[in-house]
Amino acid sequence: MIYILLAAALVSLALGDVKDALFIGAVLLINGIIGGVQEHSAGQAAAALRKLEQPHATVIRDGQPQEIDAQLLVPGDVVSLDAGGRVPADISLRAVNDLLCDESLLTGESAPVRKKASSSQNLDDGSDCAAFAGALITRGRGRGVVIATGAATQIGRIAAEIDKPDVSRPPLMIRLERFSHMIAWMVGLAVALLIIVGLARGMALQDLFMMSVGLAVSAIPEGLPVAISVALAISMRRMAKANVIVRQMPAVESLGSCTMIATDKTGTLTRNELTVTDILLPDGTELSCEAGADLDACRIHGPGTTPDQARDMALALLKAAALPNEGRLTKESDGWKGVGDTVDVALLAAARKAGIVQHAIEEDYPLLVRIPYEPDLKYAASFHRRGKSVRIFVKGAAETLIDMADRMDVGGRAVPIHRATLVRQKEEMAARGLRVLAFAEGEIEDEIDEGYGHHHLVDLVFLGLAGMQDPLRPEVPKAVSDCHAAGMEVAMVTGDDPRTAAAIASQAGLVFGPDQVVTGADVRSAEESGSETLDELTRRARIYARVSPTQKLSIVLSLARNGHFVAVTGDGVNDAPALRQAHVGVAMGRRGTEVAKESADIVITDDNFASIVSGVREGRVAYANIRKVIFMLMSTGAAEVVLFLLAIPLGLPMPLLPVQLLWLNLVTNGIQDVALAGERAEGDELSRPPRRPGEPIFDRLMIERIWQSALVMGFGGFATFYWLLQQGYSEAQARNMLLLLLVLFENFQTFNSRSERRSVFALGVFANPLLVVSVAAAQALHISAMYIPWLRDTLQLAPISPWEWAALLLVASAVLVAMEFDKLRWRRSGAQTGSSA
Repeated sequence: MIYILLAAALVSLALGDVKDALFIGAVLLINGIIGGVQEHSAGQAAAALRKLEQPHATVIRDGQPQEIDAQLLVPGDVVSLDAGGRVPADISLRAVNDLLCDESLLTGESAPVRKKASSSQNLDDGSDCAAFAGALITRGRGRGVVIATGAATQIGRIAAEIDKPDVSRPPLMIRLERFSHMIAWMVGLAVALLIIVGLARGMALQDLFMMSVGLAVSAIPEGLPVAISVALAISMRRMAKANVIVRQMPAVESLGSCTMIATDKTGTLTRNELTVTDILLPDGTELSCEAGADLDACRIHGPGTTPDQARDMALALLKAAALPNEGRLTKESDGWKGVGDTVDVALLAAARKAGIVQHAIEEDYPLLVRIPYEPDLKYAASFHRRGKSVRIFVKGAAETLIDMADRMDVGGRAVPIHRATLVRQKEEMAARGLRVLAFAEGEIEDEIDEGYGHHHLVDLVFLGLAGMQDPLRPEVPKAVSDCHAAGMEVAMVTGDDPRTAAAIASQAGLVFGPDQVVTGADVRSAEESGSETLDELTRRARIYARVSPTQKLSIVLSLARNGHFVAVTGDGVNDAPALRQAHVGVAMGRRGTEVAKESADIVITDDNFASIVSGVREGRVAYANIRKVIFMLMSTGAAEVVLFLLAIPLGLPMPLLPVQLLWLNLVTNGIQDVALAGERAEGDELSRPPRRPGEPIFDRLMIERIWQSALVMGFGGFATFYWLLQQGYSEAQARNMLLLLLVLFENFQTFNSRSERRSVFALGVFANPLLVVSVAAAQALHISAMYIPWLRDTLQLAPISPWEWAALLLVASAVLVAMEFDKLRWRRSGAQTGSSA
């Protein structure tokens, strides 16, 4: 559309018509200003990766540790790693001491990864023997050799994917491009027809050329680019109030067009906080822990028990969770903060929900000896003085603790252990996607002199199991249900374990079968067999687990090839390539990385998946308003074309001058466009399916309505112009009256455009006060132009009498009557066209 307007401006300049060229130039300038103010450059994604780099690294050079800028690291450097920092490069580990790395930003897996030492100079020993650039060191220490820096690292490869040109385009841009091409062809055909008729009549070439310019100006909706920008800008502001920040204007409408949401799990559907959610006692009693930020307000619940009774039942187990624990949990002004291993912090949070205060219980049970957790041991234990005895508390793998115990706690009594039952309980919890830990306690006499150690961890009392997971956000099931009701499918794409992914997806309300859960290995195998095999896989799959960042991108592109308009949600570095290449990328703003936010089109500021539904609604409203504006502009423009095509062949003078047409299309129409672009939701946006990917802006209903209203206005304008000339009005006077008539037609057509099916009277004439004001303003502006000397001379206007204005108003009302009858016919017939108005 911009190119067509630019061509019209150049033609006007070539003809020496500076006024027309300035009008069109003003349109282009205003559109550019609106777009520039509303949009922010999206080319900062790769630069945002630097924010994850550690500015300094401890490197061993010449046998001495040195602090250097991390950017100065080279392959072969020996680097030391400590808890709390970020890994400065891809490192092959040589020595580790209880080293855990949080790689969720890279892999999407919420649990920290325990690292071990490698003996080789590359990654052949597996990812467990390597620390990757950007990962957070949550516990322990390590030393290793740098094997990759910069673009060669895992995070660097993600940056390379981000830098690739987008292969998907916003749906609105696709539809508007088709629309613009159609307008160009229509203008070309109309001008060609006019030239043929003019040559047949023997018109002078200069007159014929001016007629062609006038016809082209009539057909081109000059105000459309500005109106679209205004419609999107208004929706951007509305979405911002619903915690949805739009970074690129076309993305406003893109959400409403999406047929598939490919969502990340960690931090998007879940809280990205490892939490104890289930407690299972040896007698089979199941307790649940509320998930929430305020630990003191959370409760423990059990079947048929009060929260206090449930808390007392879990007290012994949670005491064993809090004492052999190296984590720390403190309450600060902005909430609870945990330090240490995420499992330890989750156990302390659960203990706090039962009223166990860490420093208080440590005073009641003074620590004697601690046995830290080691992967080979699969447990952690602590020995505490309690009166004249020593109490032992152990946490660790269920199988290990079941073997250590000879009794189990049932209702506060120690009874003989039933190992098969406990193993079955553990397996059932693991099958639900929970990470399971077991707890036990014991007691020894104080007079033992040989010290306390592993050999005392026998004949313990088994206390029960705790199931941990990254819990689902409470608002997610309703949001997923709303997505389904709106005709959108939801798929999960995560780097986490398949069982965990399936469990969370089931809780979220995603509908899937066992054969619809696939892994990264399945995706890799399909990719190796070709894009057709991958497309076949993505047609059926809805849960993707253990996928890499590049595989997530492949899945998104495959879904697009399958005909979906794809929205991708995520918050980590691993999500950035897919966010960038999707039709619309949606990043989580609160916990999301800068890389994800810079790669996305939309940012959800409250990390609430449900906010996406609000975005979908506003996106559909925005598209409906764009359709309303297009209908208004095209119907009035088509009426002007009909007017020209009737007048010229019959030998009448040019009905309107080009500058009058520009005034009509840009000024009087433009004022009303802005108000129409701000129409609010009609209320049923989320009860309709999304628009089909191939659906054009011009569907059957819009085409019919455009021609019906264009014929009413075109024939009405032609008949009025012809009658005025027959009554002795001069060409200038007849054009003056005709121009006012078309302004009045626009006024009525603005109200007609508010809905494609609902009556303007059902909507309420004053439901959009801005629209009423804009219609009045357009009419007042045109009448004022008749009395302002420089405008009156430029537009060749003159004042008219009140009775002439009233007569023209009566003629113009015919378009309102015609549209109301047609809407009534459509409502009675129950026609369904899939339109989005």
